[in-house]
Amino acid sequence: MPSTLALFGILIASCLMSVAILGSLRRAAVPGIDRWCAAYALLAVVSSLVLFIDERPAPAAIMVVGFITFVAVALLVQGTRQFFGIRPARRDETAAFIVAYGALVYVTCVAPDVEMRVALVSAVLAYGRVAVGTLVLRHAPRDGARYGYWFVTVAAYLGALVHGARAVGVAIGAMAPVTYLQPTAWSVLFVGLAIITLPCMSIGMAMVAHDQLVRRMEKLATIDELTGALMRRAFMAKANALHARALAAGEPLAVAILDIDNFKAINDGFGHAAGDRTLTHFGAVVARELRACDLFGRLGGEEFGVVFAGTHKPEALRFTNALRLALERAAHDGVRCTFSAGVACIAPGDALEAVMARADAALYAAKAMGRNRVVTAPDADALSTV
Repeated sequence: MPSTLALFGILIASCLMSVAILGSLRRAAVPGIDRWCAAYALLAVVSSLVLFIDERPAPAAIMVVGFITFVAVALLVQGTRQFFGIRPARRDETAAFIVAYGALVYVTCVAPDVEMRVALVSAVLAYGRVAVGTLVLRHAPRDGARYGYWFVTVAAYLGALVHGARAVGVAIGAMAPVTYLQPTAWSVLFVGLAIITLPCMSIGMAMVAHDQLVRRMEKLATIDELTGALMRRAFMAKANALHARALAAGEPLAVAILDIDNFKAINDGFGHAAGDRTLTHFGAVVARELRACDLFGRLGGEEFGVVFAGTHKPEALRFTNALRLALERAAHDGVRCTFSAGVACIAPGDALEAVMARADAALYAAKAMGRNRVVTAPDADALSTV
């Protein structure tokens, strides 16, 4: 049977290794990593203190180890929440940790009860693992690689199962409340599983953080940060896919090309900061008004494209006018603007570029007619103006 002292040495090393692995992500400003690093550092401290505590530790030593352990567990859970963009601290959870620590003080100093003390600490450790595993599982993305998320969840739940079993076993008297350093089969099992699951959780979180960084980079490459619209390349790729699907199914599809009115005058007269605010305002209004099935992209400068899926030209004209009126009426921080637009619909055998070219020609007609209006591209040598 391996020595529990040797296992604790490995546990301390694995905690420090976890701090180094997760700490390497701090420069990437990954949310929650600081709390995770602090938690693993505290767990390394706790594991080191346990090595110097006698088999019958003084109440003060138990209180110090218990306090650091509870703080480490809280930081693990809070760091996971912060990683997923959730408020890290919760009042009910904080209150529960305070109550649990008060109970630990009671069963250690007031009415000493080794069984209850061991069960209490094990229950807190189990809660931390369950909370982390559940958060990761709940917020795992539905698309892309999910291996890292499952890795963390399995490691967390496995650790929770072990600590929970220890808490229940000691509480009902089925298991002796031995210390981790006593060379028994149970202590070796618990320490061994701690060695396996703790670094597995940190490695899994590093994998999840890497996945989030990749998604962030993909978003930066495909989403315009000012307007929230798709960048031109991403927009064209998705628009072509919708176009091909519509032609194959014989379904309607309409394209609108939008251009913010007098945008150059805004930049020249009020500066590029005002232009950026105008773009942000425009993007927010349009995105709010569009349907979930519609596609919104920035084609360049102040020109944008909208693809209306499953939509005939009259409906597209109505939707685009609704966008125009919503923007005309909206104001944010003193920013107001309007747009002109051209609308075209696909025909059998039509290429997307041809549809967009007709919509673009209609857009220029709208500008020539005085701006702040929508013009449909001709189907049979006719223009409809609104």
